[in-house]
Amino acid sequence: MCNLYNITTTHEAMRRLFPKFGDMTNRIDPQMDIFPDYPAPVLRNLKGDEPELAMLRWGMPTPPMYVKGEADSGVTNIRNLTSPHWRRWQGVESRCVVPATSFSEYGQEPDPKTKRKPLHWFALNEEKPLFAFAGIWTSWKGVRKKKEGPVEVDIFAFLTTDPNAVVKPIHPKAMPVILRTTEEIDTWLRAPWNEAKEMQKPLADADLIDLTPRNDNEEAQPSLF
Repeated sequence: MCNLYNITTTHEAMRRLFPKFGDMTNRIDPQMDIFPDYPAPVLRNLKGDEPELAMLRWGMPTPPMYVKGEADSGVTNIRNLTSPHWRRWQGVESRCVVPATSFSEYGQEPDPKTKRKPLHWFALNEEKPLFAFAGIWTSWKGVRKKKEGPVEVDIFAFLTTDPNAVVKPIHPKAMPVILRTTEEIDTWLRAPWNEAKEMQKPLADADLIDLTPRNDNEEAQPSLF
C-alpha cells in the first residue's frame, strides 16, 4: 500500500502534462512529500464544469463496517471501484488525477543492521519526471481526527492495480495506477466508465525504476515552500 509519495516539479512541467489547465498551476507550490490526510494538489472534475486544480486531503471515506470509533482515518488506496462502497464514485464528476514524481513502498525484509524495513522509491526514470495517479474525489463531512472534530473537506484517493515486475519484489500485492500522457489523463477524466476502467492496469516494466532507497536514518518529512 502506497502511503507516501512525492511531487517535486515545476509549474512548466505541470503545464506540459495538463496543457488545457495550465493557467491554474500557479495556485500551488509543487514541492512536497505527501502523507495520508495531508493536503495535496489534485486535478479534479466538477459536475458540468471544466476540471480544476485544487488542494484536497488524502483519504476517501472508509467503508462503514471498518470504521472503529468516531474518527475515520480514511482510505488512501482503492483497488476495486466496482464494490458497493466505491462504485458510487465511478462517474466522470468524481474522477481526478494526482500529480506526482515518485512514490514509495517499504521492503519486505528488515535491514539486518537497522532492524527497519528499507524504504524504496519508484519513479519513471532517474530524473523523476511528472506523472499522475488515476484517482477519485468527493466532498465529505465527518471526523478525521478526534482533536480536530467534525470537518467539511474535499478528499481524494488513487487507484491501485497488480504490481509490475519492478514493484512486485518490494510490494507483491499492488502498485498505483500511473498515467504518463495527456491522452491517458484525458481518458481517465472524460471517458465513459467502460472505457476509463481500462486505465486500471500496471505500468509497463520498462517505464518504471526503483531508485536508490533513502538513508535508513533519514525520516521523510514534508517539504512545503
